[in-house]
Amino acid sequence: MKKMIYGLFFGDSITYGEYDGVFGGWVDILKRYALQQFHEGKNELILFNLGIGGETTEGLLKRMPHELAARNSAEGNIVFIGYGANDLALKDGSQMVSPDQFRDNIKTAIQHAKHYSGDIYLVSILPFSEKIDGVESATGKLRINGDVLVYNQILKDIATESALYYIDFYAAWAEDKEILLSADGVHPNEKGYGIMAETAIPIIEKYL
Repeated sequence: MKKMIYGLFFGDSITYGEYDGVFGGWVDILKRYALQQFHEGKNELILFNLGIGGETTEGLLKRMPHELAARNSAEGNIVFIGYGANDLALKDGSQMVSPDQFRDNIKTAIQHAKHYSGDIYLVSILPFSEKIDGVESATGKLRINGDVLVYNQILKDIATESALYYIDFYAAWAEDKEILLSADGVHPNEKGYGIMAETAIPIIEKYL
């Protein structure tokens, strides 16, 4: 008996797939993969890309209950939460969302997700290019690689405490980041998104 499962990807521009004019980002690669598998007789896994560029966990909490309620499959839902690259950015000298607030917000997001899903994945933040480490961007945001480790550790700790899954894109990237990032030093290029999809395919395989 084939099932219809929904996969909901919450995140910022890196979930949305910004700067990938070729594949449309890692979630879109997964979407096509799932569709192809369905045509070959596997479960129907419908993926929703709910990424919004520039969003922090503050924005996530405002929309998450509505988004979850609007896309709920009786046969099962998988929820992916990918935040931090904007939360940790400094604007006018202070972080958009402090580490403590980030921890609270992620925990609240998990509580929302648990109403609909027993399969929740926390997605790691990617490293930034050395050339923009600590350099203010055109949008007035400043990002520091050391902070990525701090916020990723929060995600790892929550995943362990709450028995959730942690997708470690950071580890898959760390050595090759300079060739996997686009010119802005924050967003992946096609190659970078491709590596992310390769890392995530074994995860969605479990539901196909």
